[in-house]
Amino acid sequence: MRAGGPAGRNYRSRGAPRGAGAAMERRVAEQLRGALGPLGLEVHAFKVGWYNAVLQPAFHLPYPDDTLAFVVLSTPSMFDKALKPFVSKERLKIIRDPVDQCVSHHLSRVKEKFPDQRVDIMFDYEMLPSRKPKFLAQTAAHVAGAAYYYQRKDVKLDPWGKKKIFGVCIHPKYGGWFAIRGLLLFPAIQVPFLEQPAPVDCVSTEEKRIELLEQFNFHWQDGRYRDIIEVKERYSEEQKAYFATPPAERLRLLGLSQEAQRITFH
Repeated sequence: MRAGGPAGRNYRSRGAPRGAGAAMERRVAEQLRGALGPLGLEVHAFKVGWYNAVLQPAFHLPYPDDTLAFVVLSTPSMFDKALKPFVSKERLKIIRDPVDQCVSHHLSRVKEKFPDQRVDIMFDYEMLPSRKPKFLAQTAAHVAGAAYYYQRKDVKLDPWGKKKIFGVCIHPKYGGWFAIRGLLLFPAIQVPFLEQPAPVDCVSTEEKRIELLEQFNFHWQDGRYRDIIEVKERYSEEQKAYFATPPAERLRLLGLSQEAQRITFH
């Protein structure tokens, strides 16, 4: 069975066996994990329909419901495994935020592993002309089973009245010590029988959920919400210092040149 097909054709035709799409998903997932795992990046598969089903049409991804997609997360080890080597090698080519450029570089290289497939990439920082984000990162992580998206609706006795309360994703292994970086979409691969995994509800009590949303919304800068559960790995002190530094000053921490330090990020 071929690993790919013409970009304009769905891999699973109407007459294809039931397991064909799932087998293709497993094969693609293995290749992605093999390429991105050593860089401290996680991938989790989902169907576009799972994502679109929980959002208003204005936020829908413009693909058929059965289209295969992957959400990409950066774990704490990405800083040492991907960012620092990338900056060291590409130091004269850093023209925007180093993390964004590093992730863009590695996800673009992943496309080369699928020469017979169309692979669309969306990054967490990209915006539509309407100024809406290209995708809602936390929703994607939740429907893919990667991290549980805790929102106000998950609290039964709401203590916040008219205050605006933002939700936050918690990873079962890393707590809040991770980030959602992008999507990889495979328009030619349809997976109608892909089974949806439930995200791990690791903040399961009412009290803890209130504490989480309180810390995230009103004390996010101290980072305590990230440790709402016992985590297996968190950011190093060097990494914490990096992300706590204003973007325009971060290059200095990575040892980049004075010229590069003058770049202002948006």
